[in-house]
Amino acid sequence: MKKLSFIAVLLLFAGVVFAQKAEITFEKKIHDFGQINESDGKATYEFVFRNTGNSPLVVSRVRASCGCTTPTWTRQPIEPGKSGSITVAYNPAGRPGVFTKTITVSSNATDEQVTLLIKGDVIPVSSSPYNPYPVAMGDLKLKTKVVQMNNVDKGKSQIRVIEVKNEGRSSIKPVIENLHGHLTAKFEPETLAAGQTGTLIFTFNSAKCALWGPTVDDVFVVINNKRVYSADYQLKVFANVIEDFSKLTLDQRRKAPILEMNTRSINLGTVKPGSRKSVRFSLSNKGTNALEVRRIVNNNKELIIKPARLSVAGGKTGNLTVELNSKTLPAGDYKKTITLQTNDPDNSFIVLVLNWKVQK
Repeated sequence: MKKLSFIAVLLLFAGVVFAQKAEITFEKKIHDFGQINESDGKATYEFVFRNTGNSPLVVSRVRASCGCTTPTWTRQPIEPGKSGSITVAYNPAGRPGVFTKTITVSSNATDEQVTLLIKGDVIPVSSSPYNPYPVAMGDLKLKTKVVQMNNVDKGKSQIRVIEVKNEGRSSIKPVIENLHGHLTAKFEPETLAAGQTGTLIFTFNSAKCALWGPTVDDVFVVINNKRVYSADYQLKVFANVIEDFSKLTLDQRRKAPILEMNTRSINLGTVKPGSRKSVRFSLSNKGTNALEVRRIVNNNKELIIKPARLSVAGGKTGNLTVELNSKTLPAGDYKKTITLQTNDPDNSFIVLVLNWKVQK
């Protein structure tokens, strides 16, 4: 009888712990701008959400499907019952016609990824004809300066094509420089005659990319060997390197690593101005295969996380250390976040909340 009571208590405790999750609830997930004028500049909309769960909500990343859409969002942890917002700005310049764009919201909520959608119809500037090549780099004209690879499964490649045109009076030979090993680019044809159109083909090979998660490459266009390394001749290539866990076999699932942490909120305590403090926390692997902390996303200059990567064998425990440098921090209470990306299929994206106080 006592054993049954003890089991019941354990089950009740497990239910309480499981219930301590953030929940993200949007007032609406789709917004239709209707007809907007190209000449009016950026169109913006604010998606409002509320934390309907029982634990602080952290929106760690908001990713738009193309460079024409720019999101900004509430970055501080949102307590249960409180609200936050994601403001989306769409730039219609050089993009007449109907559009539909998606925005992917990643957080520590039960639903780790939520997709928002904006749509509308851009009315072109009536005084000038539609320009299919709004980006100018000397005589070379391009359709866009942003290359969106979106999600790329680790080990696979993704290809994107940009339309280009030589609007000069003589031939040009453009090339792409500052390419890293995982990225290749070529113009077809290699030499563009006066008035000729062509394509710029980018290939992102994730097998050669050292990073997991979001990446950005800044590359430059060089025309006829004349190097002008400025923003006017710069292209940005975005990608998100992920693992498709849905393709795991049943046996692979059984042997997968299982991440367990006793807390996802780390209190660094109270520190004196200009002082340093270190706190170590543990990650346990209750699975069979090794648990890999593939990447730690830390956008806080006052925090250092060591080591940058970690491997924990099945049944073992590993440690990470947070080092706080309060040298440039004024007195007050602080709450920041870091993100761990792992190979645990059920915990591939972990948000940790760090709290501390700097004395006056």
